[in-house]
Amino acid sequence: IKPFAARAKAWFEKLTLMQDVLDIWLKVQGVWQYLEPIFGSEDIMRQMPKEGALFKRQDGMWRENMVKVNEDVTVLKVVEIPNLLESYKEQHELLEQVQKGLNDYLEVKRLFFPRFFFLSNDELLEILSETKDPTRVQPHLGKCFEGIGKLQFEGDANTITAMISPEGEVVSFGGQVVQPSSMVEQWLVDVEKNMYRSMARVIDEGLEKYKSMDRPTWCLQEAGQTVITVTQMCWTADVDAALQKAAGGEKDALGKYHEQLVSDLNGIVEKVRGKLSKIERKVMGPLIVMDVHSRDVIGDMVKKNVAEPTAFDWLAQMRFYSGEGGVRVKMISTDLPYGYEYIGLQGRLVVTPLTDRCYRTLMGALQLDLGGAPEGPAGTGKTETVKDLGKATARQTVVMNCSDGLDYLAMAKFFKGLAAAGAWACFDEFNRIGLEVLSVIAQQILAIQRAVAAGVKRFIFE
Repeated sequence: IKPFAARAKAWFEKLTLMQDVLDIWLKVQGVWQYLEPIFGSEDIMRQMPKEGALFKRQDGMWRENMVKVNEDVTVLKVVEIPNLLESYKEQHELLEQVQKGLNDYLEVKRLFFPRFFFLSNDELLEILSETKDPTRVQPHLGKCFEGIGKLQFEGDANTITAMISPEGEVVSFGGQVVQPSSMVEQWLVDVEKNMYRSMARVIDEGLEKYKSMDRPTWCLQEAGQTVITVTQMCWTADVDAALQKAAGGEKDALGKYHEQLVSDLNGIVEKVRGKLSKIERKVMGPLIVMDVHSRDVIGDMVKKNVAEPTAFDWLAQMRFYSGEGGVRVKMISTDLPYGYEYIGLQGRLVVTPLTDRCYRTLMGALQLDLGGAPEGPAGTGKTETVKDLGKATARQTVVMNCSDGLDYLAMAKFFKGLAAAGAWACFDEFNRIGLEVLSVIAQQILAIQRAVAAGVKRFIFE
């Protein structure tokens, strides 16, 4: 190498520099492309002035470099641009600060409105960048509230008076209004409170009307969720009453009630054969599913001569009771409060004996502050059963598809959301998560379960 050592060294330095420049250039370019549209929004610039200023500075340097590079794009000429590598290194540091600031900012918003934990950063930024016009948040509502497709805006979009399910069912906030402000997370908390309040109200009102009206007519006047919940509550009360009579010596009390259930079901079927609107059909569908199950359960109990309100055959059913503090859902020894999450007009699973068994196991686990893990072949309805139990008890149920790309940080974000929002989660394909990640997840779940068992309001997570 002696004769041309100087040339070889110069080439070596040039090629090393070239590689360094291209490596960091691609890194900076990736982050810049991600952040550029975010900081292009005036709202975000207003809410994050410090990060906005840093990004502006980096953006200026980036554009300056592009002008220089554009003069001659042959690679050997580009490498000779003075201070190119230093410039990119500085930009990379700036962008890291901006990203850290951005993540902290999103964390604050998530802690204020915990349902944001279930959204990706991009989805959350889309919501937060629409502060001027609250109606622009509508398309993203479904990601936070499964049952709310739209909100009903009155006036110049400055008051919200009702929620509308994706299927088009309207449930009003009963005279209460939400006033959207530029803080999206604040008025979404109000929407959530009003959703719970409205569901409690319409269920109570529905229960009052049910006793004095003809059943098929009543069904068509109420919200779908009210119809299911109130009929289940009345069914529970009626069976309890019939079993009391049977215990008192009236042998055929349950048999008589079974006949009434059959005629109730026939009345609904009659209605379905007539002319109904699309929404009315969606209300009637789940009702028939539940009515058939109620009829079969009682038919079964009549065959077994059950005549005690405390008989296991009756206690093993999912029963709904109305009380002072709202509706309670009971099954064997588990007693849970009804969640009042609005689910709209989603269909319900046909309840088979196996579904009932899964419910009993999962409800038993909930009483012990644990989770459940249904297993079985693909496509047998494990996820759907968990979602349906969520609908029955009116809880927000988030389904997360686990892939091998999940790291413990993403899971921590998700668990924080579950703990703060009080939601249920269903982790699909849980076994795909890498082993080293699973061991961390076990610790995370343990921390939450211990806190739940201890009944504390706050706990240290991670």
